Amino acid sequence: MTRNADETRRKLLEAATSEFGQYGIAGARVDRITKSAGVNNALLYRYFGSKLDLFDIVYSRLVTETVDQVPLDVDDLPGYAVRLYDYYSTHPNVIRLTAWSQLERPGQPLPQAARDAQQDKTERIAAAQQEGVLPNTLPADELLALIVHLSLANTPLVPNAQEHIDRDRRRTSVLTAARAILNGAADTSAGSHDTLASTDSSRQHAG
Repeated sequence: MTRNADETRRKLLEAATSEFGQYGIAGARVDRITKSAGVNNALLYRYFGSKLDLFDIVYSRLVTETVDQVPLDVDDLPGYAVRLYDYYSTHPNVIRLTAWSQLERPGQPLPQAARDAQQDKTERIAAAQQEGVLPNTLPADELLALIVHLSLANTPLVPNAQEHIDRDRRRTSVLTAARAILNGAADTSAGSHDTLASTDSSRQHAG
């Protein structure tokens, strides 16, 4: 692909990201995207095939950028939740496209990039649980889901009763809640081990 073609593709992707974020899949218009990018409609179809294909490419690109910019840290899940919260606050189109995809394409699988990222994170958390780095009371996918949902606390996916949110206070709350989840899971796990040990001891005495 030539330099001009690369630049045209970049402009189309940027324009499409804004268009899909604001209007969703059905509401997005090809002519608005191409006008914003300063190209004709034919180039969009040449590079991306269809509007749906373009949406998947844009969404996959956002997911990949998010994973690169906010890598999972199994040694510090509360910190990861806060960093993800910060990223979503400054990159709202990641959440907007996720919401549009779920609303307009129910039952359809997420783009491969999103599924790969989810699987990789789940597997890394599961490995950390096996190594004792993280509590294993909660399944790895559920623990990941809770941490990610906390990071969405300042996005359109979480309605707020207040007109204005104290972002710093909410950020602190995300950190505190994530720590509480891990501490609670750890306490539950320790309690389960104590119960099992007590049961085994009672059986030995009974025997």
